Amino acid sequence: MSVPDGEGPVAALPGWFDWRSLQLGLEGGFVATVAMTAFRMPISESLSPSVHLCAQYLGGEDPSQYRLLAVGLHLLYGMITGGLFAWGFIDRAPNEPGRAESYGLFLGSIYGLCSSLFGIHVVLDRLLGLDLELDEVVIFHASHVIYGATLGAWIRLGDQLQ
Repeated sequence: MSVPDGEGPVAALPGWFDWRSLQLGLEGGFVATVAMTAFRMPISESLSPSVHLCAQYLGGEDPSQYRLLAVGLHLLYGMITGGLFAWGFIDRAPNEPGRAESYGLFLGSIYGLCSSLFGIHVVLDRLLGLDLELDEVVIFHASHVIYGATLGAWIRLGDQLQ
């Protein structure tokens, strides 16, 4: 039995839900998380905060035992936050050449910095009780700005290509 257009599961979603934005955001979040991690890994001496999150909430054992799970978790919430950014960003971006790309980089960088501040003050400090050294804080913030800039550029470029 075929479903007529407009009557399938997608039609049941609210009018504000946009599959195109979600797809671009999930893709962009994945790519941006990889870029962020590639920047952070060779210069950071500490383990990823996701490792500590896994250790604290899955057994409290040695955090280094959770590296692979932490990478998967980090990719997952990088993709989810990418989807949230895209949903709020795509329809509000200007369509003028040159300005649109700058807008994506700028707003993405601000989004990355905001997520970094949330990570430092809520996740690391309150949730995990971690206090990073100053050099690790700088790397943490810089890597999140890289995440945001990559995300903004990816979504803006993908939106223009579709």
